[in-house]
Amino acid sequence: MTLNSDQLKLNVSSEIGTLRALLIHSPDSGLGKVVPSKAQDWLFEDIVHLDTMRKNEYDYYVKLLLYFLDADKIKGRLHEIDAPEAERNFYKPDHADFYASDKVIEIQTLLAQILEDQGIREKLTASVCAIESCNYRLQQQLNNTHPVELAKIFISGSLGKDQMIFAPIPNLIFSRDIGITINNHILINKPAKKARSRETLLARYILFNHPAFANYRDNILEITESIQHFLRPGKDQDDKTTLEGGDVMVVSSNHVIIGCSERTSLSGAHEAIKLLFENKVVEKVTVLKIPHKRDYMHIDTVFTQVKRNVWVVLGSLAKADTSTKSEANPVSWFTDKKSKDRTEIVQFIAGQDQPRIFDCIEDLLSNISINDLHSTDETKFIYSGNNTFPFDAREQWTDSCNLLALKEGVVLGYDRNDKTVEAFKQSGFNVVKVAELLQQFEDGQTTPEALQDTLILMPSSELSRARGGFHCMSLPLLRDEIV
Repeated sequence: MTLNSDQLKLNVSSEIGTLRALLIHSPDSGLGKVVPSKAQDWLFEDIVHLDTMRKNEYDYYVKLLLYFLDADKIKGRLHEIDAPEAERNFYKPDHADFYASDKVIEIQTLLAQILEDQGIREKLTASVCAIESCNYRLQQQLNNTHPVELAKIFISGSLGKDQMIFAPIPNLIFSRDIGITINNHILINKPAKKARSRETLLARYILFNHPAFANYRDNILEITESIQHFLRPGKDQDDKTTLEGGDVMVVSSNHVIIGCSERTSLSGAHEAIKLLFENKVVEKVTVLKIPHKRDYMHIDTVFTQVKRNVWVVLGSLAKADTSTKSEANPVSWFTDKKSKDRTEIVQFIAGQDQPRIFDCIEDLLSNISINDLHSTDETKFIYSGNNTFPFDAREQWTDSCNLLALKEGVVLGYDRNDKTVEAFKQSGFNVVKVAELLQQFEDGQTTPEALQDTLILMPSSELSRARGGFHCMSLPLLRDEIV
């Protein structure tokens, strides 16, 4: 099945509208080749056990997405899919039994489909070989490789089962970081780390060449370096133009939050604002600077949205700290490199010279709930680790705040974050383990449409080693409007 432009619609105007289509990438063989000495260079905290990650964790994610987004692909087949003799063929993009959904879309499938065009195959192969310093004979060999196999090589770095010809790109499972859908535009990101440069290259080729995106080519926005960046001395991260999808949140059709973090620079935020305003994508952008620490990485490790009036947040960063409140110029932090460890929030509105300052993350999120999403209920915050030290920091590290909303009030999170789960229960949410919920769907005991105010717990022993939750593992393409 090849997606075409009539099948795919792009529109994401919130974090919580009912999810209708998204891009994902299932764990590939490259993940199983990450070695301890390179783990942190490749942005992993630890090596993972690939089969456990696939069978006991990520496969549940795929099945759940299909029940919510494309039930015809899975309803009535749960026993068949999970049978030992099935050998995971349901999950393999290169197998005839692959689920092949046009709503839960596998990046590897799209890549293989564009590589069927010889011209595209030669150009992309040349580009990959250039950034990976391959020799000419290898480039010619790759040019003559079958598109399905070549797509696997570009992602895993492996030629055949054992021969590695360049590094894997294990972070591709965190598909949100390659791009972000903002209304009917896609912003292609510019990663901070060299380990992710091939991901962006593949994403660019897919978005500009796959027929599914043909109707949106003019709506694809690319972050570029600031003018004459190559003449500037020094290697400071703030001087580079970087932006990753975990630092971009579309909270309403007219409002985007951009985080400045360990991975997204001030220059990257500035260039994104220019693009969004010049192309009239939104009229309001809030820049939220969090401490540049590996602990936080992106803003979606600090907070995500659950309902229009409910957010899950890390309390130690979200609350106002009057002892360090600054009366400085509201935009001074764009050039003040000494403020890396402070949380600062500046909101820009197109056509207005004077930005607005928010004292803390809670104030910003409450303002969004009331003024952007028109909530008439009190804004509520569910805190990581139930706001109790050391559980707040421990569970934030394992992505207690990094939740994906399948629809308003129904979110996915890791089962290991016990105190955060308690906080959800205290806030009136139902909590259910994914295996139990899938069986209930299969037996007809409930439906995705019937679920309300529910935290779905996903197994996480291996996935959490990679420092990313389900918000990271999703690139939404289509959500229902909520306002």
